[in-house]
Amino acid sequence: MDPALVSTLASAPGRIRVTGAPEGHDARLVTAALLARGGVGVHVARDDAQASTFAAAAAFFAPGLEMARLPAWDCLPYDRVGPAPEVAATRLATLSRLAARAGTDPPLLVLTTGAALVQLTAPRSAIKAASFATRPGRDLDVDALQAYFAANGYVRAATVRERGEFAIRGGVIDLFAPGEPEPVRLDLFGDTLESIRAFDPETQRSTRQLKALELGPVSEAMLDEEAAQRFRRGYLDSFGAGQGDPLYEAVTKRIRRAGMEHWLPLFHDRLESVLDHAGPGAVITLDPQAMDAARERLALVQDYYEARQVPVPKGTPAYRALPPARLYRPLEAIEAELDARDVRLFSPFIEDASLAPVLDAGGRAGRTFAVERAADSASVWDAARTHVLELAARGVKPVLAAWSDGSAERLGHVLQEHGLANLYPLPNAAALDLMPAGTVGLAVLPLDRGFETADLAVLSEADILGERLGRARKRRRQAQVVLELGGLSTGDLIVHIDHGIGRYEGLKTLTVQEAPHDCLELTYQGGDKLFLPVENIELVTRYGSEDADAQLDRLGGAAWQNRKARAKKRLRDMAEGLIKIAAARASRTTDAITRPDALYDEFCARFPYEETEDQLAALDDIFTDLASGHPMDRLICGDVGFGKTEVALRAAFVMAMSGRQVAVICPTTLLARQHFKTFSERFRGWPIRVRQLSRMVGAKDAELTRKGLADGTVEIVVGTHALLAKDVTIRDPGLLIVDEEQHFGVKHKERLKEMRADTHVLTLSATPIPRTLQMALAGIREMSIIATPPVDRLAVRTYVTPWDPVTIREALLREKYRGGQAFVVVPRIDDLEEVERFLREQVPELSFVTAHGQMPPTSLEPLIT
Repeated sequence: MDPALVSTLASAPGRIRVTGAPEGHDARLVTAALLARGGVGVHVARDDAQASTFAAAAAFFAPGLEMARLPAWDCLPYDRVGPAPEVAATRLATLSRLAARAGTDPPLLVLTTGAALVQLTAPRSAIKAASFATRPGRDLDVDALQAYFAANGYVRAATVRERGEFAIRGGVIDLFAPGEPEPVRLDLFGDTLESIRAFDPETQRSTRQLKALELGPVSEAMLDEEAAQRFRRGYLDSFGAGQGDPLYEAVTKRIRRAGMEHWLPLFHDRLESVLDHAGPGAVITLDPQAMDAARERLALVQDYYEARQVPVPKGTPAYRALPPARLYRPLEAIEAELDARDVRLFSPFIEDASLAPVLDAGGRAGRTFAVERAADSASVWDAARTHVLELAARGVKPVLAAWSDGSAERLGHVLQEHGLANLYPLPNAAALDLMPAGTVGLAVLPLDRGFETADLAVLSEADILGERLGRARKRRRQAQVVLELGGLSTGDLIVHIDHGIGRYEGLKTLTVQEAPHDCLELTYQGGDKLFLPVENIELVTRYGSEDADAQLDRLGGAAWQNRKARAKKRLRDMAEGLIKIAAARASRTTDAITRPDALYDEFCARFPYEETEDQLAALDDIFTDLASGHPMDRLICGDVGFGKTEVALRAAFVMAMSGRQVAVICPTTLLARQHFKTFSERFRGWPIRVRQLSRMVGAKDAELTRKGLADGTVEIVVGTHALLAKDVTIRDPGLLIVDEEQHFGVKHKERLKEMRADTHVLTLSATPIPRTLQMALAGIREMSIIATPPVDRLAVRTYVTPWDPVTIREALLREKYRGGQAFVVVPRIDDLEEVERFLREQVPELSFVTAHGQMPPTSLEPLIT
């Protein structure tokens, strides 16, 4: 990299346009310049996705550089709900970090977006004043701490798991600060803070000791007494009256209300922008489309503000919206502020610029690989090998950038099979200097596309395989079943492992050896009481019946021990039966199936998403079963859309490539049609024939399919109950995939049992029937759980709000323009006509159909297909 270019970017004042800096290379330049200059840098991306890509590239090129994210609110302008707690916590953590910086602190890169650039936030002075710090050995006023939590947006919870939550149980205080990776537990002895320990939010077990604790606000709408008075004055000045308004009355009582952040100007004397928080000496770098994104955001804000001025139907609460200029900084003001600062505008193109000086960042050396891939007729892997070898021969260091550790291993394995043997692992850019000449670097660097400069050429996984969606990796935790105090109510029945059924009467603090101890108060027969310390809560479980009149056990009595003994005997009898079943199953043998690694990796590379941890674990389980030499009988349990079909596709590929046949059985023609389309697309180009068999298939095609199954020329068949007919013969069945087994009747399941004697069976279900689930839990059938959602499935956020035509219209249009579908569910069939009228009048851009459970199947099926 040119040192003169980095020096110019770091020190030259005013605006600089950097051309020929594609995505990925701009992160290389920004991080190098910031490390040379010091202080604060703010990079403005066009959206959160581009900011994530930039962050990954920055972490690779400058692993020691401190970074912080400042996303925009993820709610709509003038919505009735506020930003998600995670987004609010991330914003406040970064703003608190900026407010606490000193001139000697190491460089900090703040990553934000065009939408966040124009959004005003709480002033630096207010965030700095809302900080709180303590350390072991100091006195801690619990009442004052609770007041701090209430004023700064913390939410009380029974068990602390998310940022911004806190719990107080006697002398123990749990809280999750916005800027911390883990929640912390404060142990008090009287009024003195004895220790601060971080703990795992899932297991609630301590992980490390901390020497100090620093807290910041969780909400930008701070609700202390001064802020509440300021809000009341501002609300009356802006809207004239507040009596009867739910928001006004809630703030008057200092009660937080959903969506109050949209009246943020009323809580503070003034608001500031991201640039104000970064300080006058910060260097600002802009993505090529960042200002366009800011312009679009302001236009959207104006549209929503005007929509809120339309009179609402009678009975709908009025929405009193503040003018956009009070919540957002106009684009002209942003442009004027950028003119007065050190700004670097990046562009991936070589172009004539009206701004001086203009720096050429090196451009792209020769043709990019994506162009070559489209032009060449050779295999994409052979073309990639040829391309990187040519780069290495010219003295340019080639780097293959993969999305994850798993995809890097797969990418390297496939390229090695195609003749590229000299791969060199790169943990970060510092290892480039150690890379031997003539080798090709292999790095985890999730770029959408690669780039080439005079000294470096990065070839991304997307350049080779096309667009790919990745997901951030999350640490896997061992699932544990823990009874929580928040899940118990006074009067609930519980079962103590040693004393049997009792009744929970609440939490009581006892003084033992002059020290307070929190205990569960449990009542047994005859009024006997047992006080169980909270640290031994694992000894009790909730009673498994809703019968509140169950017979309580007597403390010290023999009834509970006798019941335990009888239960143990029944369990032993059941275990003997299971052992016999398992032994009979284990005695059957079949051919061991192993996956063809190179071909399998090429097949997997066509999957346009990053596999989730649970998908990979399920695949490992399946291939272990197939290689064991015994028939597999595995249940894959996962929610709709969590990737069960991809797991089945890969298992089917391995089986079909081994020379045996695969049958995929679905309960409905609709699902069979969907699976047939998916299998056909994924197996296109492979020497595997996929056919369909259902009542929707013509007689001629059905006969050809049956013939192909009988003579072995059809490797994979997807069908409905038609596959279970007596006239269907599969020559060499190797794998039976049953989708949604709970929809098959008893007769069909008996036929399945006949088919599965020595055949590997894979069952897919989101809601397995109790018998199937019990067999899996008992060990008769193996089970793999897919509980991790893929990248495009976010956690569901549920709100209970008044009927709001603006919000409903926007939600429906947002889903339409995203390319998805929406369902409007009403409680009664009689309500359908009114909702239809609303959709025709208020959302004419949509086309919709109406369906309900009383329609005959012949009329309902065309609507849902």
